[in-house]
Amino acid sequence: MINIGHFISNIPSFLEKEDSSLPWEITTNIKSIIEEMIPNLGEHFKIENGIAIHKSAILEHGITIKGPAIIMDKCHICANAYLREGVFLDSSVKIGPSSEIKSSMIFSGSAIAHLNYIGNSLIGRNVNFEGGSIAANHYNERVEKKIRVIFKDQVIDTGTEKFGALVGDGSKIGANGVLSPGTILEKGSIVKRLELIEQLKEP
Repeated sequence: MINIGHFISNIPSFLEKEDSSLPWEITTNIKSIIEEMIPNLGEHFKIENGIAIHKSAILEHGITIKGPAIIMDKCHICANAYLREGVFLDSSVKIGPSSEIKSSMIFSGSAIAHLNYIGNSLIGRNVNFEGGSIAANHYNERVEKKIRVIFKDQVIDTGTEKFGALVGDGSKIGANGVLSPGTILEKGSIVKRLELIEQLKEP
């Protein structure tokens, strides 16, 4: 069993009932999870069309958000960013210009620079993605597209064709680095610039 709390500290209370769920189960069900959260948010949020934005968040011009989505306090979303299909941004998260976030949760203090893609992923606290780095969520090039992960030398079939990464707190992803679908990174991991992380080769 993959314990998300091992990778992401101080799991928010809204995920307590999900703490025994596998990461790809959370990203698969992320829309319903976020929809259940929204009615419990306080008066400091502006809520419209399934999108909840904290009044302290900064949103620049040209941003597209497709609900459901929650943007917590002190977030900064830069110009032309695209958030879709269920996104949760925890406190003080920064999303850089022209980055795309899909079906993902990004926890407090993390920064996603410019021209990034994060798909179907759980990104821990104080994680930094440099420009052009990607958490890929789909094996377009493979005949067998079901995603498998490796954890403690055990290969696990996720049963899904869409899962990106579980990235532990404090990790650093260098510019133009690529996390292949099903990547699991421990806390404090370093991915070098231009590095490809592919933890399981094609079967």
